[in-house]
Amino acid sequence: MELAADIRACRLCSARFAATATGHAPRPVVWFRTAPAEQGPRLLIAGQAPGVRVHASGRPFTDPSGVRLRGWMGLDEAGFYDLSRVAIVPMAFCFPGLDAKGSDLPPPPLCAVTWRARVMADLPDLRLRLLVGGAAIRWHLGLRDVTAAVADWRTHAARGDFPLPHPSWRNSGWLNRNPWFGDEVLPALRAAVAQVLA
Repeated sequence: MELAADIRACRLCSARFAATATGHAPRPVVWFRTAPAEQGPRLLIAGQAPGVRVHASGRPFTDPSGVRLRGWMGLDEAGFYDLSRVAIVPMAFCFPGLDAKGSDLPPPPLCAVTWRARVMADLPDLRLRLLVGGAAIRWHLGLRDVTAAVADWRTHAARGDFPLPHPSWRNSGWLNRNPWFGDEVLPALRAAVAQVLA
C-alpha cells in the first residue's frame, strides 16, 4: 500500500485549493489496492475528481452521481466498493474546489501527470475500464468529444473500454437528448460489468 499512502500524503495542490472559493486543504480520496498477480481488481472506474460530498466522506461516489453510476452498472454498494474487484481511480484524487458560481472546478492536470502512470502500472489485472466523463475519456482514449466517444462504444468496448458521460444530474439533459444511451449502452455495460466481476 506504499503508493496509496504516498497519494494520501500528497499536498501538491495546497496553494491552488486554498485560492478557490472553498479555500480547502487537499484530501486525496484513494480507493484501490494492489494485489499479487492475477488477484488484483478487474474493473477500473476512471472518474473525474471528488465532489464536495466525497471530500467530506473520504469515499468515492458518495453522492447522487454515485447512485446513478451504480444503477448504470447494475451494482449495489457492496459490489461497487469491493476493493478486491474494483479500483476507483479518478483523474484527480482531491476535490478541486468550486468556482465563483458554485460549480465544481475541473480536475487539475497535475494530479494525473503525477500519479496516473504509477497507479495504472500497479493495476495489471484490469479487464474493463469505465471512462466516466470528458477528462477520463481524453486521458485514456485521446478523444475530446464525449458524445462521439460514447456513441462509438462498441469499438471501445471491444478493447475493454466503456466511455460514459458523467452521471451528474447536470447531464440529465444529455441523457434525455440521447435515448440510445439507455437503450443500447447500459444493457451492454451491465453485461460487461457482470462478466468481468463473475
